Amino acid sequence: MGAFDTLRIAGSSLGMHQVWLDTLAHNIANVNTARSTDQTAFQAQMVIARSQEGGGVEVNGIALSDPTGRVVHDPTHELADADGYVRLPEVDLASQMSQLIMAQRGYQASVQVTKNAQETYSSALQIGRS
Repeated sequence: MGAFDTLRIAGSSLGMHQVWLDTLAHNIANVNTARSTDQTAFQAQMVIARSQEGGGVEVNGIALSDPTGRVVHDPTHELADADGYVRLPEVDLASQMSQLIMAQRGYQASVQVTKNAQETYSSALQIGRS
């Protein structure tokens, strides 16, 4: 492992966790997005990550949830059909919040690794100057 591999690996982790946080925020913001029954439901995004050759992680893609969603009876909603139904996404808010905590912790850990590596490299440079 080279001298700056730790920074490269932590940087890749920061990028992946940022994408994960962004998709979770998008999903949570749209958890109650209603559509008419003749439309598809909001599709939650799920990050697909994979390990990189030589260490690190990258976003390999974004998968979408089922467009069918769930049909809910809400006759007062402005998008309700003639029978009073609207289509809502199949997004579990509790699961999204749990994943949000995991993504935040992963991001924080990557930030700490980056800080520690920078301090270590800075200390090594100071030793070389003495």
